[in-house]
Amino acid sequence: MKLQFLPLDKLCVSRLNMRYSKRTPDVSDILPTIRARGILQPILVRPCTQPPDGPVAATRDPAAQTDRKPQHYEIVAGCRRFHAAQIVAAERLAACAGAGEPDPETAMLPCAVLDDADDASAVEASLIENIARLDPDEVSRWVCFARLVKEGRSISDIGQTFGLPDLAVRRILALGNLLPRIREMYRAEEIDAATVRHLTLASKSHMWTASSLQDGGRSLIGSHAFICPAYYCAR
Repeated sequence: MKLQFLPLDKLCVSRLNMRYSKRTPDVSDILPTIRARGILQPILVRPCTQPPDGPVAATRDPAAQTDRKPQHYEIVAGCRRFHAAQIVAAERLAACAGAGEPDPETAMLPCAVLDDADDASAVEASLIENIARLDPDEVSRWVCFARLVKEGRSISDIGQTFGLPDLAVRRILALGNLLPRIREMYRAEEIDAATVRHLTLASKSHMWTASSLQDGGRSLIGSHAFICPAYYCAR
């Protein structure tokens, strides 16, 4: 890893970034500081082979990296700082235009450039930084853990990396058994953890029952005994 300043227009958000989304994230809490002092903590990036507005592919061939300097970089961690910097740059551009002054120079952001790494390592780096900043919800952890499993990481590997027992990792991965709508309801805290644990073991019909209860205006907080009666009969 090496530290260097990179042009704002040469950066794009990696699809492996834990906070990757087509929607612009809320940066209202960090925007005043970045307006006043700029970005103080480097953004974590890695070289990529396509421009920010095109399909992104990481540069994995060491020979390709030594033959030519990478032209673009994808952000593994630091998505919100990047979007805040874009807002500040647009504000400064508008201010110069309004004052009849020349356009300001392209903003340069401090970046920590990762060495050649596979996708699993990039996902780990993104999740580690975001956990250190703000403990993500379990659904966000599931998205990242599922990616790591797909990239070949074992449950034990994931547990050791993030300081979690294997059982905790298995419980998070079990969220993959849920209907997508149930996962989003859990993320929105419309279902409590106990109910979700039981639903991961339930049939799809029980899950539909849960979602229909929500549609009917009934709270699903503490509803696991009703939704999954078979669980209690088996105890």
